[in-house]
Amino acid sequence: MIHRARPSWPTIWTLQVATMNRRFVIFAAIATLPLASTAAFGQEETAPPVAANVVLVHGAFADGSSWAPVIRILQREGLQVVAVQNPLTSFEEDVATTRRALARIDGPIVLVGHSYGGMVITEAGDDPNVAALVYVAARAPDVGEDYPALAARFPTPPAGAGIVRADGFAQFSEAAFLSDFAGDIPSEQARVLFAAQGPISDTLFSGRTTYAAWREKPSYYAISTADRTTSPELQRFVATRMNAEVVELNSSHLSPVSHAEEIAALIIRAVNPDQ
Repeated sequence: MIHRARPSWPTIWTLQVATMNRRFVIFAAIATLPLASTAAFGQEETAPPVAANVVLVHGAFADGSSWAPVIRILQREGLQVVAVQNPLTSFEEDVATTRRALARIDGPIVLVGHSYGGMVITEAGDDPNVAALVYVAARAPDVGEDYPALAARFPTPPAGAGIVRADGFAQFSEAAFLSDFAGDIPSEQARVLFAAQGPISDTLFSGRTTYAAWREKPSYYAISTADRTTSPELQRFVATRMNAEVVELNSSHLSPVSHAEEIAALIIRAVNPDQ
């Protein structure tokens, strides 16, 4: 039988062993022990996940299907996932669409934005259920910032030369999409994504944020170092400015497709930051 004294006193363990009719009593004195934590006995509790829900916001010249490889991984991990389908007609309408998706979800959310979608999550991230933000080769403006002017301070990527405009909307030519937007994706798959690209309003990028969620909430950033659509130097600048946890991927702009495992891992990191 083992006896333990009050934790603040010297603790004496008494072991009584009976063999036939003889009883041997062995005393061992052990130094004073403080009140033990569960960690001392190998029972350290792990922190619960920050969220069980993930909302994915696509960028310009794309739609929600660009998240498909990431969605499959997140769902296998047991996460509830929603991919927003933004109209790309105005910044305000895209924010409103994302807010409607957030409102349908009960519980904390990790909000993820790719490319221009980073601008949307920066504004919509004021939702109280948003627990963390993940930016993927994404815009991350400050409040009221002229983001095109900020981008002009960095090297100009070649993709912009392949934008075709008509009737107030713009989209990439097939050549620019394949080489500059989705350069590390097999051409057959990239052409499917090209067919599904969302034409954007000519005025889409003129919107400005009234809130910068990354100033208030934990943020993560995946930089695409081979990006020919958004300058990697610009990505590093905004990631540093927001004090984000950063990963760098040797990826085209469409890292959610070409590097789905790594992007999913970063999102899971935001869901479980203490794991």
